[in-house]
Amino acid sequence: MCTVEKRGNFFILTLTGDDDHRLSPSLINSILKALSQVKAQASPASVLITTSHGKFFSNGFDLPWALSAGSVSAARHRLNHLIEIFKSVVAELISLPMPTIAAITGHAAAAGFTLALSHDYLIMRSDRGVLYMRELDLGLTLPDYFMALFKSKIGSSLAMRDLILRGMKVRGEAAVRMGIVDSAHDGEDSVVNAAVRLGEQLAGRNWDGEVYAEIRKSLYPEVSEVLGLPGKPISISKL
Repeated sequence: MCTVEKRGNFFILTLTGDDDHRLSPSLINSILKALSQVKAQASPASVLITTSHGKFFSNGFDLPWALSAGSVSAARHRLNHLIEIFKSVVAELISLPMPTIAAITGHAAAAGFTLALSHDYLIMRSDRGVLYMRELDLGLTLPDYFMALFKSKIGSSLAMRDLILRGMKVRGEAAVRMGIVDSAHDGEDSVVNAAVRLGEQLAGRNWDGEVYAEIRKSLYPEVSEVLGLPGKPISISKL
């Protein structure tokens, strides 16, 4: 469902296969195991790049699985279960002791968009793929940690309105103009190569990963509080 490959200072987490990478319990647990592996092998120059195979980066929660439960109450229970376990993925990324880059090579919708936005840097295709929050179209409300993340990461209230209350589908160049992604590139290889170039710059700084994670959490206090991420004492190891 996903793989982790270590290439020098880089960890490459890839959502594998040609499906739409819906966030099912199995895929969420696979991502959590991968992030645990990354965290255990982290060093001061580590960088995580998350990408995917196929047309989709991720098409959000596995709603067909939830709806197959057989009743409205059972489907609601399954959806709440997905929301709760995916919260751990967002928390792991916000507290991961290294810079993180999402190389968005396809569509990222709903929770898939949230997965991408949980990274420090977003790089996207300009020739294919959209960012899209479809909850309003589906008649679903947004979890509190989704809203906290979007409010923390997207500075423009107009961009937030168009994404959340209009369900706008945003392509690469528009996402750059809206301040959602850092850059857009033609083709899957160009996106991954741009992520690697950025990762090399970040790895070259040789930052202390634990300090990096604590500063990230303090940069986004609202989402860190909602995710239940405690702060740690100030490090003075290099003073």
